[in-house]
Amino acid sequence: MALKTLKSRSKKDLKWPKIIIAILSTIGIVDTGSITLKNWGLFTSLSCPGTQNGCEAVLNSPWGTLFENNDFNIPLSLAGFITYLSILVITIILSVNLISPKETLNKFLWWLIFIISSASSTFSFLLLNIMFFKIQAYCFFCILSAILSFSIFIISIIGAKFESREPMIFRGFIVAISVLLGGLIWSNNVDPSNAIDIPIPTENISPVITTSSSPQKIKFAKFLRENNIVMYSAYWCPHCHDQKQLFGKEAVKELTVIECANDGKDNQFELCQTKGISGFPSWEINGEIYSGTRDLNDLAKMTSYQGNSNF
Repeated sequence: MALKTLKSRSKKDLKWPKIIIAILSTIGIVDTGSITLKNWGLFTSLSCPGTQNGCEAVLNSPWGTLFENNDFNIPLSLAGFITYLSILVITIILSVNLISPKETLNKFLWWLIFIISSASSTFSFLLLNIMFFKIQAYCFFCILSAILSFSIFIISIIGAKFESREPMIFRGFIVAISVLLGGLIWSNNVDPSNAIDIPIPTENISPVITTSSSPQKIKFAKFLRENNIVMYSAYWCPHCHDQKQLFGKEAVKELTVIECANDGKDNQFELCQTKGISGFPSWEINGEIYSGTRDLNDLAKMTSYQGNSNF
């Protein structure tokens, strides 16, 4: 009798894995959706817990964009949004009891969740390595997405109740290897350090800016230039490079940047000495000098910028 009860329980469809997966995928939708909307200028604010400017450095890096041109861009977060949305839709279909747990379609949908979460977990692992070792910055939203993907992957194994471990391990391994290889190829292609068409500079100039600028950042940079707000920089200064990365390559062209290193190209060393510039980067705003890398929203407040500050 006890054995019969145990068998009936093992065949019974578990509800709690579907509930948890639905919750986790919803959090993932909010997480990646917020990043995508902010990237498109449709979200007003996105405060990133942790290291200052870490999220901007990661999300505006070459790895943060799948496609871009002068008018439109597809951020990597959009792929995450579609992934979580797909998982949520599949989970809802499984939860409304339209399909019997014994039907082939039910098993197929669980396999689909397992495959998608296996792929997203592998890709998230790759992105974390890029974030910490390539970009060398910390982004709370990216780490949260990785945790969500891995959690859904583990719970999908429990909820699916695969009859045999061998197909699960084999298919999961094939998916993970395929995603990892594809991800590594993509990562190397967008890595600025691997670019072959960028000439090695023979003069003392700042490193190449690799991030892209949103329309809001370009307008803000133009405002700073038109209001005689100046950035004092040195080509060898990593914090100056970080500041420029926050603006992006298009917006930096609109800024008034003064080179202060006495051996830098087109430097204005004497002007910097006259202004009393002792740290880099430094901003001259209404005759006052402010040193240190500044978050763009803070800089907008300091300069009384009235435009769209959804950077």
